[in-house]
Amino acid sequence: MQNQAKTHTFHTSFGNILAICENDVLKIKNIRYARSERFKLPVGLKEKDSEQLFHKTPVCPQKISPLLDRLIQKTDPDDFQPDESPQFLTITRPVISQSIEKFPVIVWIHGGSYEIGCGSLPTSDPSVWVKEQNIMVVSLSYRLGLFGFLGGNDERPANLGLFDIIKALEWIQNYIEDFGGDKNNITLFGQSSGGDAIAHLMISEGVERLFHRAIIQSAPLGFRHKRQQMSKEFFRKTEVLKNEKDALKMVDSYEGVLPSFRKYGLKTSMPFCTQYGFPPLCKEEESLGLWKKNASKYDVLIGSNHDETAFYVKTAQEGLYTYLPEKILNRIVRSTTKSIYEKPAHIFAENYAKGGGNIYLYKIYSLSDKSYTGASHCIDLPLIFANEKAWKNSQLMKDIVWKDIFEEGKKIRALWAEFARTGKVSDNLRTSKVLEIKKINQHDSR
Repeated sequence: MQNQAKTHTFHTSFGNILAICENDVLKIKNIRYARSERFKLPVGLKEKDSEQLFHKTPVCPQKISPLLDRLIQKTDPDDFQPDESPQFLTITRPVISQSIEKFPVIVWIHGGSYEIGCGSLPTSDPSVWVKEQNIMVVSLSYRLGLFGFLGGNDERPANLGLFDIIKALEWIQNYIEDFGGDKNNITLFGQSSGGDAIAHLMISEGVERLFHRAIIQSAPLGFRHKRQQMSKEFFRKTEVLKNEKDALKMVDSYEGVLPSFRKYGLKTSMPFCTQYGFPPLCKEEESLGLWKKNASKYDVLIGSNHDETAFYVKTAQEGLYTYLPEKILNRIVRSTTKSIYEKPAHIFAENYAKGGGNIYLYKIYSLSDKSYTGASHCIDLPLIFANEKAWKNSQLMKDIVWKDIFEEGKKIRALWAEFARTGKVSDNLRTSKVLEIKKINQHDSR
């Protein structure tokens, strides 16, 4: 392989797979890792059934989010192909390895409230990170919303999106070495609901030896509690949609039966989620005990941003928050950030440390005093996925200099990559002025 090569063919045990050279890295795009029918468990592929797509990006049927369009990047629907079986992954790796060893593998599990998004978006393009740190990133797509994260019986099972991710991890164990990856060094990395999914994969059945480390970024763990009644109501009210042939019509219709905010509180802002008491998960009251019991299995890096909920509170175009003074808005942001993100991450880390687990807890602060939304939800993404073209017009980046994002991000990218390689964070890498990080020890959690 030469740096100037436009394409490269990998001769794998399941067929020939084409890679494209982009930005000095190899991208092996949109490989199918499983198939599924509506409301059915995913099925792994036989080697003769391998599939690769090159044009439109396959996504689970979903609505375009006006909030994300406004704050992050305008979505062009023509770039995506809705597919009820969206089990595809994309591999990004250096063209040439800087060592003779296999690449440590980081598996990116995207966020989006278990409702929107996909693995392969320009705003989560890992090319810069891959090239800088000599790592491999595998980006997953999986079922979302009604198709992946709302269930309640055998006909419409819960947690199908989790089962999709498990199938992807099985595929990675079977085939990633064909692309130069190390199947014995797998780190799951997820942001927002992707981080929440990873936390729950750590206590899921059927994941033994499928991954070794976890980076849990801005997971809304405060929303995981006491969701059963809300999920039952939502499940019951969407029963009329289950046989609708048009998947996009299903997606357009469920908003009319969303659970009431007054009855269930803030958690209704994330109506889809992992569901306790259904495979592959335990009951809710067993979760902390299982995380503690499994603490020796996975190295963990967990944390959040200082102003997570500013993403929602300060940018709402209508409603209660719009007309409040900024001082009061800031109080609401801090209060809700603590309850949804910070405090649950602390509880998780302390419980994990009590089990003898290797865990680090971090917080990211704002890069600019001028930024209205500060260190809001998603501000961590341009730090890691340093794609200037994708992020330069984002409203979240207003009043933040890209050079600062890139330079501070480079320090964090190095730290995250070291953790993925070794499970450790070296003191000499803790140099970012916007990152606070510490190891949580057993004696800290007493």
